[in-house]
Order: sequence, then structure tokens, then C-alpha cells
Amino acid sequence: MGFMLKLNRNGESKENKVKMEGEEEREIIIVGAGICGLSTALALHRKGIRSLVLEKSESLRAVGGGITIRSNGWHALEQLCVASELRESSVPLRWFTNKWLDSSKHQETAFGVWETRCLRRCDLINTLAESLPSGTIRFGCQVLSVELDPLTSLPILRLNNGSVLKAKILIGCDGVSSVVAAFHGLKPPMFSSLWETRGFTKYPNGHHFSNDFVHVNGDHVAVGRLPIDDKLVYWFVTHKSDQGSNVPKNTKLIKRSTIELIKGFPQDMVEMVSNSDPDSVHSANLRYRPPQDVLLKPFWRGTVTLAGDAMHAMYPFLGQGGSAGLEDAIVLARCLVETFHQTDGVPKDVKEIEMALDEYVKQRRMRLVWLTLQTYLTGLLFETSSLIGKFVCRILLAMLFRDPHGHHKYDCGSL
Repeated sequence: MGFMLKLNRNGESKENKVKMEGEEEREIIIVGAGICGLSTALALHRKGIRSLVLEKSESLRAVGGGITIRSNGWHALEQLCVASELRESSVPLRWFTNKWLDSSKHQETAFGVWETRCLRRCDLINTLAESLPSGTIRFGCQVLSVELDPLTSLPILRLNNGSVLKAKILIGCDGVSSVVAAFHGLKPPMFSSLWETRGFTKYPNGHHFSNDFVHVNGDHVAVGRLPIDDKLVYWFVTHKSDQGSNVPKNTKLIKRSTIELIKGFPQDMVEMVSNSDPDSVHSANLRYRPPQDVLLKPFWRGTVTLAGDAMHAMYPFLGQGGSAGLEDAIVLARCLVETFHQTDGVPKDVKEIEMALDEYVKQRRMRLVWLTLQTYLTGLLFETSSLIGKFVCRILLAMLFRDPHGHHKYDCGSL
């Protein structure tokens, strides 16, 4: 099917290939060229501020295949001036239909004016990357450690190629295995007993599915289907597994085991997985940062802060991981720019930068606490076999989240 990213090592600009020798100083360094890292760099660029993005891979990556963007995420993409282009590659979803295998029960929720679409991750990442100035991204740069300069208290990064970078501001968007989060003393996000397999299915003559997000629940197994356009469908299978490292790594074996898991589900869903492109199939152990950590842990230290999964890795049940990272980018850039405008450039006083990062974390924390709490309870409801546990989860979700889809009505504001 060819879901390849456009930018690769061979296609880099000469500036991107410059090898860093000795020490190099930059005003703003972003670690990680994923959705959050690229959107943060683009948000700063839209306000006239350059940054350097370090990516450990040799090219852009889009692990996971598809990504659901809700209306709050589209608002952020509007601020980044890339929403119109991305809308051309996906259809708007009309309804969310939630069904249960063991009964005729089902729930339908209209998305209505709250825009929801499923994008290919590679389309989103390419669009963000291509909107950045040449030389913004450096590939093959793995950050091994972060420390503070004893004289200036500014961050120093040591890379795998032996070079050293100094930054006035360091932003960790380096995902669940974040080196920058480790600098803050944060433990990696926790593993769960839940796994998710994802893939794409191409229908050359067009598929017959309506433009709806359909989710079917079984016993510790669920299948989701989201059309991307009239010929391409993104699907995922969430299931509980205690096999750990014994879960197959080979894509053909993953596909075969997934088909076994969903026997008894609607035939069109089984055929969808059976006919999927093996190269698009990916399986991952779901990880999360507990809500109490999001509430209590420090997310900035000196002139170093976090965003995206490095800050708030969450279960995918609300489809908010990507949109929350986009929100981070807008809020962080806005807080930094307000400080920059007051000082006509990146402040020389570390305390002024710290004030901007403190404001960023204050604006994001409770939003993220509620998001991670809702996804955590939803995941626990899916994961637990205890009837009492399920009852407690349902009560808490009903009490705390009267509108279960209210999260996508959030407005992170303008740049």
C-alpha cells in the first residue's frame, strides 16, 4: 500500500546533515519529531521563533498507522494553519456507534458540529514537517543524557555521536521512553495487560461502510473501524493479554492471531482484518501515566519542560492522545511567545523562562488530569473481570463525566 513518509535521510537538506562536533548552542531545542514535537516547532515558527528538533531515527516515523483527531485537535491544527490541507485526505465521521456482541444493545452518538476525522499518521507528520523551515529537523540524533550547566543552570544535551548541545529552553516530546522525562525524575509510563493491534485495509473498488466510527465490544476484546476515505479503512483490535513478551512480533503472525481473537465478531470486520495490508499491521502494549502522577509530578525544571506522551501518555479509548499533544503545542508556544515579546527575544534571565514554563504547566495540568482519569477508568472497566470493579468504574465515570464525549469540546485557545 505504500504508507511511506516523504522525508527520509536521503532527502534531507544539506543543513540537516551537518554533523555536530564539539559544543553547539541553540535557543530552543525540541527532542522528538513526532506529532507533538513537530507541532510545537511549527507553533513557534508561526510566531516567528526558530527551534531545532532532534530525532533519533534516520527518517520521520509514523508508528501506529491511523490517528483520530477530534474537534479540539482540529482547532489546534487551525492555529497551525495546516487543517485545510489535512481535511483533503480524510472524510468527516458522522456517528459513533458502540455495540455489544452478547446483546442487541447499542449506543449512537452524533458527532454533529464537533468535527471528527481519522487521519493516516504519515499524512499528519509529513504535513507538519513540510511546513517547517529547512534545517529545523536533525535526524540520527539520539539524546543520551540531559544535565544542567553548573554555571548557567541551562540544559546540556549529550548525543550518541559524541557531540554536546546547549539550549536556553529544552522541550521533551520524546514519547514514552523520554530521556527528558527521566531528567525530571519521572518513571516511564506504566505497562498494562492491554494490547492493541492496528492496521489499514484498502478496498480498490470502494468500501460499503458508512462514514461512521463503529466500535464492537466482546469479552475483553473490542474492534473499531474508522473510514479514512472511500477506499481506505483504519481498524484496531484491543484485547487483554498476559503473554507479555510472548505476543508475536512478526506482522503475519500478529495478523493471524488477531483474526483468531475476533472470531464471532461481525463477518465484515473479520474480513476487514483478513484483507488488510500485512505491512500496515502493528501491535503495541498499551501504556499510561497514572492520573495521580499527572496531578502531582513536576513537568518543568529550570528551563526544561515536557509535552505529549512524555508528559501524559494515556490509553487510546477517548481518541485524545494526539489531540492533547496538539493542544500542548499551542499552549506552550503561546506562553513562551508572551514572555519573548516582553523581552524582545528569548529572555536572558532564566527566571523569566521558568515563569513561562510554570504558566504552561498550570494551564495544562487539570485538563490533562481529567483526560487521563477518564481514559484510565475506561481502560480499567475494559480490563477488569471483577463485577464489583466494573460497577465502581461505571459509577465513577457516570458521576465524574456526565458528558462522556465532552472532552472534544475543549478549546485550548489561540496562538
